[in-house]
Amino acid sequence: MKVLSVLIIAFALTVGISRLASGSWNFVFGGNLAMFLMLCLTAVGHYKFAEGMAMMIPDPIPFGKEIVFWSGITEVLLGLGLLFPATRTPAGIALLLLFVLLLPGNIHAALRHIDFEKANHEGPGPAYLWFRIPMQVLLMAWVYWFSIRK
Repeated sequence: MKVLSVLIIAFALTVGISRLASGSWNFVFGGNLAMFLMLCLTAVGHYKFAEGMAMMIPDPIPFGKEIVFWSGITEVLLGLGLLFPATRTPAGIALLLLFVLLLPGNIHAALRHIDFEKANHEGPGPAYLWFRIPMQVLLMAWVYWFSIRK
């Protein structure tokens, strides 16, 4: 829920400040800045909760912690790419791909009841997917709407 709160509040503040400062609503920049800030928040989790996030990666895939660290860096870099018109579309496409690639890890974590913040198997389980999958779709739609769509 924190992720969605950051996304929506950052969007509202950015668009509101844009309106006050320039007299026009800058929805595209507001949407992309909000996504960047949200990605920065999630990237912090990649380092703060690295052990638990590594548990989300299915067992046959090696180097779980390294993948967690690099995906955190990737999120920030792609988020930065959203802020500049020249890199916005490629960064948006790469983010859509990243969101698709992350979904199996979330499904795996839910089925194994992984609580990534505590690095244990006491998480909410499959019920978590009723929130996570629609949120993933919302994030993908957000990126498409503000960074890819012309």
